[in-house]
Amino acid sequence: MNNHFIPRLLFAVVVTAIVSCQSRPENPQKVSTTSKDTVVSQHLQPTDSGYADVNGLKMYYEVYGQGKPIVLLHGSFMSIPLNWSEIIPLFAKDRKVIVTELQGHGRTRDISRKLSYEGMADDVSGLLKHLKIDSADILGYSMGGGVAFQMAVRHPEQVRRLVVLSGTYKHDGWWPEVEASFGTMTADMFKGSPIEKQYDSLGNDPAHFPEFVKKVLSIDDEAYDWSKDVKNIEAPIFMAIGDADGVRYEHALELFRAKGGGKMGDLHGLPKSRLAILPGTTHIGMMLRKDWVIPMVTDFLDADLNAPPPMF
Repeated sequence: MNNHFIPRLLFAVVVTAIVSCQSRPENPQKVSTTSKDTVVSQHLQPTDSGYADVNGLKMYYEVYGQGKPIVLLHGSFMSIPLNWSEIIPLFAKDRKVIVTELQGHGRTRDISRKLSYEGMADDVSGLLKHLKIDSADILGYSMGGGVAFQMAVRHPEQVRRLVVLSGTYKHDGWWPEVEASFGTMTADMFKGSPIEKQYDSLGNDPAHFPEFVKKVLSIDDEAYDWSKDVKNIEAPIFMAIGDADGVRYEHALELFRAKGGGKMGDLHGLPKSRLAILPGTTHIGMMLRKDWVIPMVTDFLDADLNAPPPMF
């Protein structure tokens, strides 16, 4: 068997297993709370949903909760239910949560336009304008992390704070074997998986699934390096990766140092940006660490970043 085929086959199997293990009731927004720690059954309904006409797309979105707005950007092949069904309720307790499906994903039908991080960032910018939201916190996972970086580069006035989970800002931010394997994944690896079933169930033509997979993978066909622009982002950045992620530690550390990290906070003060490396966490497993990730993200979004470090 081709050596490059093995990691991608394992990747597809792991994706299927993890997604299958997530709780996804028929109404993926069925959640509940009576306090921060207990859950009882009730329905969380979007306060708004529909399609925004942006850049030739009819871009599907949903809005939940009230408060400061946060936009959640999903990973490759994903949709709102697959990526965010368990995350939306946690943020929607005290925030306005905007979730969308990017070009060609979920209910946002593809158009005859190259799939790119830059193009999808422009779409997100257009969605915020459609919703009459001047600025928001932007959180992106994996592919959505790349879109989030480009959102802050191309539309900085619309980004208050930036959260990137398991995302990269240049092509070699991935471990070499991950980068080398991008060209080996095929639609056959997703046969019968929740990803394929979700694609079909949201009204897409099943015959186009191989084309969808190929186009999503095409986003990484060409090398990219946004290091200079990303390091000049003025918005505070919180970057989180797993210690068994596909993203290199050095890649995350390079950005953190550029944003003021790498110094003793008790002597120099805390940087406005943050970095987390989660133990025992893979790239796909990042989405299963909500009990760790959400409190860290919430603390970052709510923190007074000009405050001095805590003292005894």
